[in-house]
Amino acid sequence: MTTLSSAAHGDLRQVAAVLLAHQGPIVVLSHENPDGDALGSVLGLTRALRQLGREVIAPMHVPRYLTFMTEPGELSPRLDDWPEGALVAVLDVDNNDPSRVAGADLTTFTGPVVNVDHHGTNRRQATALAVDPSQPAAAIMVADLVQLLGVRWTEQIATALMLGLITDTGSFRFDSVTPDAFRAAATLREAGARLGWISDHLSQNPHTYYHLLREVLGTLQFLHGGRVVLARVDEAMLDRSGASWEDVENYVGMLRNAEGAQLAVMVKDYGDRVKLSLRSRGGVSAQNIAVSLGGGGHVPAAGASLQEPFAEAFGRLEAAITAELARVDAAQ
Repeated sequence: MTTLSSAAHGDLRQVAAVLLAHQGPIVVLSHENPDGDALGSVLGLTRALRQLGREVIAPMHVPRYLTFMTEPGELSPRLDDWPEGALVAVLDVDNNDPSRVAGADLTTFTGPVVNVDHHGTNRRQATALAVDPSQPAAAIMVADLVQLLGVRWTEQIATALMLGLITDTGSFRFDSVTPDAFRAAATLREAGARLGWISDHLSQNPHTYYHLLREVLGTLQFLHGGRVVLARVDEAMLDRSGASWEDVENYVGMLRNAEGAQLAVMVKDYGDRVKLSLRSRGGVSAQNIAVSLGGGGHVPAAGASLQEPFAEAFGRLEAAITAELARVDAAQ
């Protein structure tokens, strides 16, 4: 099987060499509130390393809509104590941002760390790392890493990585899709990736998703002449609909589909703090807005957390949006 993409450069080879040389436990981590790219990348590498006979610990809380991808026992609860002689592999997130890395407290770890990520805001500090913002999904880089590890491709590994590729390319609808992404998809499909099975599961929503949607649409606002669409959800709305925070994850993509919208904002209102999910198009950078608010992410998809009530956070959000729209207008 040929190399999957141009991401298989010297940096990934160094990551592979460190993983192959390490004989102790390997802890595989990704970001909080994992999406399909985070889960797919973790499962792909975990399954590959276990095929090589390595002891792998992968602590992750999987949101309900992605549980179809996991097998019993392959993921574990949050890690409270580091196993002796461990190495940590951090995927799809900067290992230097412990507030975003989930599954364990990286600030207490003193051993070797490898990092594979595709976020441009990555600070690039690890024992070995590969950071390539040109890649539309971390799963593409992990697929190359699996190749470099010399692992035999299986349906289980390929399917997990296909989930990541589908998630972060919007099923190949985003401008971030590269020719390498299509080549990677073809190779994963050749290896047995269950594309239809993944798509069927991702298209299903629990009844509570629709009950909560009625509540969320009641908060809908079109701002800046319709260029920005914003909606909010809080605990009271969850209680009335019988839903959970996990039911909220896909709403921001739906908001982005509003005609004329260049930015969609989904606000999770926890009372004393808020979490923002941002999606953009038409030259508007969700990343710029998120970074100005202390968050991060990609140009078309980013997020931030603000430690203040929504009424106060909204002013800061509005200022960041206004500045970004002004930048876009000035560039035209």
